[in-house]
Amino acid sequence: MRKLQGSAESQGSQDNSGDPIAVAPTGTQTLTRGLAVVQAVADGARDLKQISQMLGTTRSTTHRLANCLVQERYLRFTPNAGYVLGPKLIELGFQARDEVSLSVVARPYLEQLAEQSGDTIHLALQDADDVLYLDKIPGKKGLEMRSRVGHRMPIATTGVGKALMLGMREEEWKTLYQKRSAATGNYASGLLPKRSWTEFRDQMREYVKGGYAFDLEDNEPSIRCVAAPIYDASHVIVAAISVSSTLPYMPLKRMQSLIAVVQAAAAGISSELGANK
Repeated sequence: MRKLQGSAESQGSQDNSGDPIAVAPTGTQTLTRGLAVVQAVADGARDLKQISQMLGTTRSTTHRLANCLVQERYLRFTPNAGYVLGPKLIELGFQARDEVSLSVVARPYLEQLAEQSGDTIHLALQDADDVLYLDKIPGKKGLEMRSRVGHRMPIATTGVGKALMLGMREEEWKTLYQKRSAATGNYASGLLPKRSWTEFRDQMREYVKGGYAFDLEDNEPSIRCVAAPIYDASHVIVAAISVSSTLPYMPLKRMQSLIAVVQAAAAGISSELGANK
C-alpha cells in the first residue's frame, strides 16, 4: 500500500497551483469534496486531471483529497489503472445491505400506493417455488383476499410472483408453470382461467418487455392485480409489489393506467436498496 500511495503522490508533486483552498480545505467543505472525489471515480475518472475537471478543483486540492482516500482504503491507486474504488467501500456496502430491512424500507412506498389507489397492496419475495408475502395493506373497498403476511402461494399464479419471474429464463418459467398447474385445483374445476403453456409464455414475454406483470384472475376468482419488480444494487430482482382489487374495480383500462404508478413505487424501493436510478 505504501508503494501505491507513493505513486499517487508522484502525480500531485508536479502541481504548483496556488489555489488558496488547496492548502487546507476543512470541515464540511472537505467532507463534501472527498465524497465528490469518490463519486467521480465511481463515474469513471481515473487520474487527477479527470477528477479535477469533474469537481472544478485544482490538481493539488484533488491530489490531497484522493491521497487521503487512498490511505483510508476508500480508493485504490495503481500506475496502470489509476484510481478505482477501494475495499473499504465494498465492506461498507455489504454492511449497509445487511442492515437494510426490506419491509421497513418499502413501507412508506406501500402506504403511498395504498393512499393513491385505495386498493390492497402487497409486498412479496420468492421462497423456493412460492411467493412469500412480507407485507399487506388492505384496501378501502370492503373486500378481503386470502393473502396474508407469511402466506405462501405458487409463484406462477400471482401478479407479484410473475413480476419476480421477469428475470428468469423461459425454461424456469415452464417449470414453475407446470408446478402451478399441479398445485392449484381451481383450474380443473373451472373457477380460474386455464392458460396453456404457450399462452403463459407469450404473456410473460410481454410482461418482460414492459417491466410489469398482471394477475388476470389467475390466483383467485374475480381478483386482478398490477405488479412490478424490485431490484437490488446488482440489478437482480429481489422482491415485488402489487395493487390488487376485484374485477369491477380493475378493468383493463385501469390496470394499464396503474402500471406506471406501481413501477414508480417499485423504483423508489429499488433506489433505497442501492439500484441505479
